[in-house]
Amino acid sequence: MVQRLDEAAIRQRLAALPGWERTGDAIRRTYRLATFRDAVFFVNAVAALAEGMNHHPDVDIRYRQVTLTLTTHSAGGLTDRDFELAAAIDRHTARWRGAGEAASAP
Repeated sequence: MVQRLDEAAIRQRLAALPGWERTGDAIRRTYRLATFRDAVFFVNAVAALAEGMNHHPDVDIRYRQVTLTLTTHSAGGLTDRDFELAAAIDRHTARWRGAGEAASAP
């Protein structure tokens, strides 16, 4: 079973992820995209990453805005898996932005 991170580890890991914020036992980031279609494509790309890592975010799409929330439900809070997926999403987002105007932080 995956172990929850302590407060010090959460603060340290979160500091390495600009744009992500802590909300209770989860971390969250909102991306604004150029169009609704871009938002859906972005979510599909995130879904592929999540499937590959067998860890799945909560996703909220509101027109051109996508909010991703990560927590490890089985551990009852934040674990390394959440921060690893957040970092992978950030790497993907950086590549996406390089190919065109797709995702940006608020």
